[in-house]
Amino acid sequence: MSIKFEPDRWLESAKEWALHAGGMMQQGRANAEFKRDYKAGHELVTSVDLAVDDYLCTQIVSTFPGHLILSEESSPDLNVAMASDVPVWVIDPIDGTVNFAQGLPHVAVSIAVFYRGERWVGVVYGPFLNEMYSAVKGKGAWLNDRPISVSGRNVLRNAVVATGFPYQRDTLYELMGYVTAVLANCQDIRRNGSAALDLCAVANGQMDAYYENVKPWDMAAGALIAEEAGATIGAFGAQRAEWPKAINGDSLIVATPELYDAINTLLQESRIELSV
Repeated sequence: MSIKFEPDRWLESAKEWALHAGGMMQQGRANAEFKRDYKAGHELVTSVDLAVDDYLCTQIVSTFPGHLILSEESSPDLNVAMASDVPVWVIDPIDGTVNFAQGLPHVAVSIAVFYRGERWVGVVYGPFLNEMYSAVKGKGAWLNDRPISVSGRNVLRNAVVATGFPYQRDTLYELMGYVTAVLANCQDIRRNGSAALDLCAVANGQMDAYYENVKPWDMAAGALIAEEAGATIGAFGAQRAEWPKAINGDSLIVATPELYDAINTLLQESRIELSV
């Protein structure tokens, strides 16, 4: 089967599906029509996560036969992303599931297209914030109908930095080291509970930097949006070699270019001190 390279069509499809998925979240919360369960004994998943995942996968398969899917809920096998000659849809049906279940607004559906080693399309939609972030590689980043860009802040002491914490607590000591270093050298930290929206906040100039260890479906769309808005993206620590670089969320750091080196150095030095 011949695969067409059509990122603009991928974008429009992703935006349409994201809006529908957002409506599913709104309805599920309004009617309290969802069940809670836990993966690996501690990671919350709701029936709405699964319903949105099923909807997105069905739309992708029917609209783009031959494409592959990397999904947090139904197909989390990273081996599919190694098929670089086939577009891979990297999706998180609900990024911020705890927020969703708790009635908090920082909740999003995240949809990206990874193809031949690069991120090409990114859509992050926050239905409870009425925010649709989108980007196509090389064409800038958008919030609803307006272009967005990073803050351009260049003084580390004035930087507001976003981060998050994993469900597993085995790295808690190291995580607190990072938090201590950032609080001591920057203006403040925000922890909103959605990596996708944190990345978009950097893209929109609301945050000056973001760091965390996340999975591909958490960051694929948001990283492209941030990059297209002018952010610098890299890693403050080791990354798994078997993960494709463009969707590797290990030690992810995203920042306005003027602050990237300073924050990256700050995190690296904090990590080295803790290992001594």
